Amino acid sequence: MTITNYLCNGIEKRFHSNAAAELLLNSVSERQGSRMDVRRSSLYSTLDLVPQLEHYARSLPHHRMKSRPSLEALRRASDIVLKITPKETLTKQVSNELLSTQVRCMLNIWGVILFLRLSLITSQAGILLTWLIILMSVTVTSVTALSISAIATNGRVISGGAYFMISRSLGPEIGGPIGMVFSFANALACALNTVGFAEVFGVPIVDPINDIRIVGVVTVTVLLLISLAGMEWESKTQILFFIILLVSFANYLVGTVIPPSVEKQALGIFGYRSDIFVQNLTPDWRGPEGNFFELFAIFFPSAIGILSGANISGDLKDPATAIPKGTLVAIFWTTVSYLVISVTVGACVLRDASGNITDILVGNITDDCVGLGCQLGWNFTECAQTQTCEYGLANSSKVLGQLSGFYHLITAGVFAASLSSALGFLVSAPKVFQCLCRDNLYPYIGFFAKGYGKNDEPLRAYLLCYIIAVAFILIGGCLNLIAALISNFFLCSYSLINFSCFHASITNSPGWRPSFHYYSKWTALFGAVISVVLMFLFTWWAALTTFCIIFFLFGYVNYNKPEVNWGSSVQAGTYNMALSYSVALSGVEDHVKNFRPQCLVLTGPPNQRPALVDFVASFTKHTSLMICGDIIMVKRQSRPQDATDWLLKWLNKRKVRSFYTPFTADSLRLGARHLLQASGLGKLKSNTLVLGFKANWRDSSPESIEDYINTIYDTFDSNFCLCILRMMDGQDISDHAYCMHTYTNINIHYHSNIHSFIRSPLFALLTADDISDKGDSDQIKTVFQNDQGKKTIDVYWIADDGGLTLLVPYLLTRRKHWHRSKVRVFIMGDEQNMEEGRNEMIALLKRFRLDFNDVIVMTDSERRPHDKNLRRFVDSVAPFRLYDEQKEGVSIQELRQSAPWKISDKEFEAFKLKSERKVRLNEIIRRNSQHAALVLVSLPVPHSDCPSALYMAWLDTLTCGLHCPAVLIRGNQQNVLTYYCQ
Repeated sequence: MTITNYLCNGIEKRFHSNAAAELLLNSVSERQGSRMDVRRSSLYSTLDLVPQLEHYARSLPHHRMKSRPSLEALRRASDIVLKITPKETLTKQVSNELLSTQVRCMLNIWGVILFLRLSLITSQAGILLTWLIILMSVTVTSVTALSISAIATNGRVISGGAYFMISRSLGPEIGGPIGMVFSFANALACALNTVGFAEVFGVPIVDPINDIRIVGVVTVTVLLLISLAGMEWESKTQILFFIILLVSFANYLVGTVIPPSVEKQALGIFGYRSDIFVQNLTPDWRGPEGNFFELFAIFFPSAIGILSGANISGDLKDPATAIPKGTLVAIFWTTVSYLVISVTVGACVLRDASGNITDILVGNITDDCVGLGCQLGWNFTECAQTQTCEYGLANSSKVLGQLSGFYHLITAGVFAASLSSALGFLVSAPKVFQCLCRDNLYPYIGFFAKGYGKNDEPLRAYLLCYIIAVAFILIGGCLNLIAALISNFFLCSYSLINFSCFHASITNSPGWRPSFHYYSKWTALFGAVISVVLMFLFTWWAALTTFCIIFFLFGYVNYNKPEVNWGSSVQAGTYNMALSYSVALSGVEDHVKNFRPQCLVLTGPPNQRPALVDFVASFTKHTSLMICGDIIMVKRQSRPQDATDWLLKWLNKRKVRSFYTPFTADSLRLGARHLLQASGLGKLKSNTLVLGFKANWRDSSPESIEDYINTIYDTFDSNFCLCILRMMDGQDISDHAYCMHTYTNINIHYHSNIHSFIRSPLFALLTADDISDKGDSDQIKTVFQNDQGKKTIDVYWIADDGGLTLLVPYLLTRRKHWHRSKVRVFIMGDEQNMEEGRNEMIALLKRFRLDFNDVIVMTDSERRPHDKNLRRFVDSVAPFRLYDEQKEGVSIQELRQSAPWKISDKEFEAFKLKSERKVRLNEIIRRNSQHAALVLVSLPVPHSDCPSALYMAWLDTLTCGLHCPAVLIRGNQQNVLTYYCQ
């Protein structure tokens, strides 16, 4: 392998679209021309490269992205003259940016409403309120366009348009539902615009309904063929439509200045007149649509085409420039056109006209003539009063054509507006849906993710969109209801785009650096709120339906939790919230009522000790902090880089709410000491150490026993509480083969086969014999995951440690697996005062508000233990005894320095009574708790002069012979329970 290949070696990551990386590399190739790509070295080393664009580009499928050398490579490798490698040339045909954004947006904004409904809106609302409707609509779309511009310039935007922006900003949970409904809305909008064209087409074939179906299907088929021909043909077609629309507008404006003929005057057209303008300034509400919001709802869909440019972002050479500029310029010119048409038509046309030439007034006869028409020489009084006028601004949808210079050019404009919008939606829907399919957020849609040709055209998605459009063209009758849904789908998209911009701004993430600065987080919030308000003002039932669909799709994605990491603003917001609360918590004083056992659990790799993990998770989940500490006593370089990530995934899959902290140290004690001091953040730090019992202590080296006991010493020196879990035969262990198979699969890219894996340092890391029960490494499901039924939790509260011994079983009984378990408390006492001691303890438990079932006084704890149990204890410490005849003149102090675990005869006799009490207590525990679900015993505090082997024997003796998990527990002598209110 060459040095160049070594430096270029990176992890291949599958990305959903290669457009971003290709275009980034294309921009480099344009600057470099045809010269060779030289990986230039920095001043420090030939291996240390200067900043290069390729290092920040995402990897391409089936290609390796250029990666900078690792820190390890920089530290180990010597300077080498790098070879020159030819740069791979990537080409991508892109559309003209002006056509792809500004013209495309203008074509989608200009629709049939401009030609067929704007005149009717002007007649009802008047020129002033029509301008208000237009400006209100433009305000919403302009604010959304500013948000789109900010998001589009905050990093590379690839294909997917609005879906890509929302999903990468708010995450897959929000982006997925919007991508699905937005794609569907575009497909339906294609059908609606095609039907609009078919209705205007007006050529009789069979009957009116079937004529619309036939013309609609033929039209959408032709549009599909244009789309399948490629973006070049689609762009040329859009240019043709754009030219027709411009000619149509020019034809209309010319017609307004041409003196009207008698025939046009009969239609209510009189050219520019101030009296007509003044009359049409104010509203004249008529019919069921005669109110402001109804007309607003009719007009607003004509402004929804602002996303058309963003939806083809994958075909743009520089979307960060084209989308903001093209979208905003398109909004400006279309707004001007709407305002100009509304004011010109309102200044030229009467509201009511009969179309009858015979209604012209002869001479000065104005008897019984009412209205402005009388002053203009026409008597439209009869049809105006009976509301039977067929012409005029309020009655005819063809006013623009009648006012224009040549009527059929306006008809051509209607055709161009409807067909261009239909074609735009037919192109947008598949591209958005293709991006959604590649993200694999929903099942069974991956088939449509495949792209074809040099432009990665989604041919399969084109066919799907075509089928949907044809289906709804054939249905026909439900289109009015579906039109309301479409408007709500688009408004919902606008709302989430604005909210994405707002949320990204308030999180103050360093990654939010849009090059477009002309936006405000408050205008974005306004756009989000007003979009939702408009949804309910327009059609409340459609708004509810939209939200139901969104929530259903959101629930699916949220439940499945797809493995994607897009750096969304939600992640940034989570960090901000955690940081803010952590800082705020630092100023909160500690109080006994707020005490929580925040556990540092020495699990090693958590998947090796699931019983220990499950036990602590049982009483910390949703209650307190849990940190799994992994003390690694091998070289860090031997540990795979993704080991931490995999272990965190293992914890998440097990539904354990815990942090994982690996720490490299030379010994268990040193690692535990550092973790005790450094784990946590501010007040959110551990106060309880939890470790597994050293079950194989008799077979372990004396040094490891000393290390284990010293860890307990350090725990108490740090003022920590302590729990030691011992698993006996009450655990559920799976076969070892499954565990080995799992580890082999995980590390297959590090180890070619199982034999090399077993010999690897990672295997030693995973199977290291440290402080946990050896059997735990084989567990898949543990006893703590089973329902305990009505078994008992026995608490042997031997010493008052502050109440931790009672608090842990109480927290356990709050979980569903333990909520039916009964808690029994065992205390020391004598026969004479047994009832008094029991009543005092019951009263104390009631004051603590602990609903424990029974208190049992152990009156026989002072008796001498059975001889066989004493012999068993003596035999267990025999290998660690140092008899007097073995001292050979060596003092105890010297012996303690060289072998601190050794037990001299003097020490054995000094601690004999304590040892017998431990043996006796074990007899009582085995007698009373043989069928318990869990046993908790107060941990004896180690004396400073007690040999480590003797103390280890005490711990073993207290919990041996049980058939259930046993916990040795000790607080730090500070209260964790109180019966006061303050």
